[in-house]
Amino acid sequence: MTSPKFKRVVLKLSGEALAGEQGFGINPKVIKSVADQVKEIADLGVEVAVVVGGGNIWRGKIGEEMGMDRANADYMGMLATVMNSLALQDSLEQSGVETRVQSSIEMRQVAEPYIRRRAIRHLEKKRVVIFAAGTGNPYFSTDTTAALRAAEIEAEVILMAKNNVDGVYSADPRIDKTAKKYDELSYLDVLKEGLAVMDSTASSLCMDNDIPLLVFSIMEQGNIKRAVMGESIGTIVRGKK
Repeated sequence: MTSPKFKRVVLKLSGEALAGEQGFGINPKVIKSVADQVKEIADLGVEVAVVVGGGNIWRGKIGEEMGMDRANADYMGMLATVMNSLALQDSLEQSGVETRVQSSIEMRQVAEPYIRRRAIRHLEKKRVVIFAAGTGNPYFSTDTTAALRAAEIEAEVILMAKNNVDGVYSADPRIDKTAKKYDELSYLDVLKEGLAVMDSTASSLCMDNDIPLLVFSIMEQGNIKRAVMGESIGTIVRGKK
């Protein structure tokens, strides 16, 4: 295939993916690799929106251990995603990719407020849009943010880039060597079997809006391009198998 399979995509990155092997903070080599791969698909004419987590900076589990109020811990996580989004924006713009960060929590000095129609206009102008601060509400993950924004901007697929696995398995392959890798699943399979793909709210939202999800490894250079070109990598999750 010589042209991309998808015209508009949402790329979901975990915060841990940006940390790389160091496990915490932002690894300069990793974020540069991500920026280069995003540039690669943007140069093909693909409209790219990005949702990035914040687990490399703040984990809700830490707040739980501190006895912190869940809503406060979640807001701290949202701020961590803003930090990651600004770092990714800077790396993309160093690579020559015009980028906008839109935040669900208003902070005009550092990011635009999230406005759906403005986001779509940026995409149509071939700017990469990074959605920061989750949905702006506690109790919702960045997986749910990716599903919600994908529905709002009418993305054709969510590309879920992982840093430690290359698809969806029946169990954690790092622990269980007999874990089976799936090539294709339905969202009902994911929900029924409790597979750790994305949380149930995000899975239900994708299923209800018929948004396919492609889970793959970001650690192999060029995998984002392979995904948008329609190559068989990772695991595809659809509304119906």
